[in-house]
Amino acid sequence: MVRDRVIELVRAALALGAAQGRWPTAEVAFSVEAPRDPKHGDFALNAAMVLAKPAGQPPRQVAAAIVEAIRAVDAAGEVTSLEIAGPGFINLRLAPDLWYRSLERAVAQGEAYGRTDTGHGKKVIVEYVSANPTGPMHVGHGRNAVTGDGVQRLLRWAGFDVTREYYVNDYGAQVQTLARSVHLRYQEAHGRTVAFPPKAYPGEYVREIADGLKAEFGARWLDAPEGEWLALFRDRAVQHVLGLIRGDLAAIDIQFDRWSSEKALYESGTVERFMADLERKDLVYVGKLPPPKSKKGAPAPPPQPEEEGVTVDDDLTLFRSSAFGDEVDRPVKKSDGTPTYFCADIAYHWEKRQRAELLIDVLGADHGGYVPRLEAALQALGYARTDLHVVLIQMVNLTRGGEAVKMGKRAGNVVWLREVVDEVGRDATRFIFFTRRSDAPLDFDVELLKRQTLDNPVFYVQYGHARLHAIFRKAAEGSVPLPAFSLADARTLTTPEELDLIRRIAAFPDVLAGAALAFEPHRVAFYLQETIGAFHSWYTQGKRTGERVLGSDPARTRARLFLCRALVQVLANGLAVLGVSAPERMESPETGDIGAEA
Repeated sequence: MVRDRVIELVRAALALGAAQGRWPTAEVAFSVEAPRDPKHGDFALNAAMVLAKPAGQPPRQVAAAIVEAIRAVDAAGEVTSLEIAGPGFINLRLAPDLWYRSLERAVAQGEAYGRTDTGHGKKVIVEYVSANPTGPMHVGHGRNAVTGDGVQRLLRWAGFDVTREYYVNDYGAQVQTLARSVHLRYQEAHGRTVAFPPKAYPGEYVREIADGLKAEFGARWLDAPEGEWLALFRDRAVQHVLGLIRGDLAAIDIQFDRWSSEKALYESGTVERFMADLERKDLVYVGKLPPPKSKKGAPAPPPQPEEEGVTVDDDLTLFRSSAFGDEVDRPVKKSDGTPTYFCADIAYHWEKRQRAELLIDVLGADHGGYVPRLEAALQALGYARTDLHVVLIQMVNLTRGGEAVKMGKRAGNVVWLREVVDEVGRDATRFIFFTRRSDAPLDFDVELLKRQTLDNPVFYVQYGHARLHAIFRKAAEGSVPLPAFSLADARTLTTPEELDLIRRIAAFPDVLAGAALAFEPHRVAFYLQETIGAFHSWYTQGKRTGERVLGSDPARTRARLFLCRALVQVLANGLAVLGVSAPERMESPETGDIGAEA
């Protein structure tokens, strides 16, 4: 990568300066970033400001010494200019050949272009979706699923050792409510009239579970005590719903390496061992719910029970989470001795942290207040708070032609993910979730995503990829072979638009690595949209000015075709990171046949 070469030169320069006694050490963390305005150079370096204090000199004086050292180690003349700006930034410009050779690298590396060793094989568990197994996935779950999948794909491309994990909440009150809902449908299947309580699950899928139990057991459980059928109905219901969820996930090309069960945490003794560990470390005590900490000058608010079966008057087993940055101490056992949901959740994170160095949780934005207590738990257990990173997912506003969609086909006001995927397709469903930051609300317009027009964001990017392949087909029709890399030919790419595309291609590995470290797959979608926009502009301008890709100058034609080869590889790889296909042929009512003119 071009940026990597700059980093190598700077490190060599800092080592030279340290050997000469200009500063005490070369081991400093500096940044090399592309400036917002290209007039300021190809890259900006902040090393002088980092070294100023240890060197005991003003930053601009240190910058002058670094400039001298870079010139000394740059025997090949790869840096063409060095300028000191502002408080001590160093702006660098590179020889054009370094940029041109990035085209060669992109084509030579092919499907591997963009992969880095940024993660050095660090073990990471990315837990996402983890929707309660009480019904099929709705559109909000879909955003969580696609974002989490984008995060794990990015981490793999950046060289992390990733485990994709789904945590199944198959033990608590909600799955018991599901079991009771199935029993109501089971009674209904036997001709009885039933009434569903407010928190029940009346969906059609519940009827399917009940019908299956009726076919297998007849009326055996009709009047049996709840204690005799609850576990069976719960397990059958969870098994059925997980089958629906797996199908929903498959429809958007999402798989998991591990399905972890809350019930299994209890049955394996993990929760019990975890509680013993807390007691051994004096991290729990018996008491009543404490009120949250008051804001300065305000009275403390009253304590609030966080789950069913807990009241403010109960004697609870509390985890000392406030000693580790949480707002209050949290209950881990109810007054009857049964663990709380929070207990199982931190036991699960405790178990996960023993399997991986970094934990990524993808959670709904309404779980934002839950994050400090998870971080506190990890810290209390001897780990770093930064061993956990939480990606928060905001709401999805589903619309149809600008009108809000409020009703689904199968249940109340829920819009199932599968309905949407069946209507707009997998690629559109996945890509739209990357067009906004995950922590910002997202408008999902079904009608827009069905259109084969350039205002459809996924069609816009895929259309560019197909247009590039159309250029290659046009070249083949004219007996113009796809060229190998030639530096002499590449040097004919001199227009601002061509140089901009080359820099974008060169930056692709850095874009992926930066997005991976920030856990932000939307950066890749933004990059693709901006890059394809730059390509469409260059392509259209070439047609307008007569400077087409397949022109009269053989060297320019070869150079442009090779630029297209590098660009199509970047687009294909970027779409692969997002789990979106890269079609080679497309047609549109708006644009007609793609690539008729090259």
